Amino acid sequence: MSGYVDEVVIPYDRDLGPVLFEHYGADTARRVAEQAPKDVLEIAAGTGIVTRHLRNLLAQDARLTAVDISDSMMAVARKKFRPDEQVTFQNVDATALPFADEAFDAVVCQFGIMFFDRDKGFREVYRALKPGGRYLFRVWDSEHYNPYASLTFEVLKQYFPSDTPRFLFDTVSCHQIDPLKEQLIQIGFDPIVISVQRHVYDILDVTAFARALVYTPVIFEIRDKGGVDPEDIVKELADAFKKEFGSSPTRYPMQAILFETEKPKI
Repeated sequence: MSGYVDEVVIPYDRDLGPVLFEHYGADTARRVAEQAPKDVLEIAAGTGIVTRHLRNLLAQDARLTAVDISDSMMAVARKKFRPDEQVTFQNVDATALPFADEAFDAVVCQFGIMFFDRDKGFREVYRALKPGGRYLFRVWDSEHYNPYASLTFEVLKQYFPSDTPRFLFDTVSCHQIDPLKEQLIQIGFDPIVISVQRHVYDILDVTAFARALVYTPVIFEIRDKGGVDPEDIVKELADAFKKEFGSSPTRYPMQAILFETEKPKI
């Protein structure tokens, strides 16, 4: 596990986190904290980027539970908190939450729903929310607005034209709003507020960002196919970002979709 943490999880947290996740995480935490919830659940918490923002903004006596299916991600997340900060970490399947009915005032999931069965996951959130409880989740908009997916795919296609690694395309697979909205309505969530949020980040170390993208689970596809040095892909990808978005800094654009909804009061 330590090799996986060093090669994949730490670069994900250190080099992708500030670019892709910090801004949206801070915004999510602010929206949740405004309602002063006492019990908050974060699903697919990963390396604790949103968790840290939540803990900073929630009341001191609020209870925060952060769950993820990955031991490796949780190991990095735990190190960001003191024992007295009232954060409980658990390795949990998002489609089978081990919590009582109506246990939480708010549930959060940032860029996670594409990795599990959404209908089961949404139903579990609905069950675990108190009446009047809020559910906030984000998804990435399509690859057309998120070049971390589109540019990486184009570079990978140069090396693997017939069977291009597609992991990063999975992360932008939930951009169609209507199917998600219909699932939420069918389960009983109401009201539903949806917003599209653009952001631009100045990347100073583009090579580190490119390397962290290549050393997501994409690296396992690259190694399985063989015949290519991953560092060659990193260099090509960094050059592509600089060419497209400038250098010193690279003005990197991204776009996410936020869903804010509630479990109606009885």
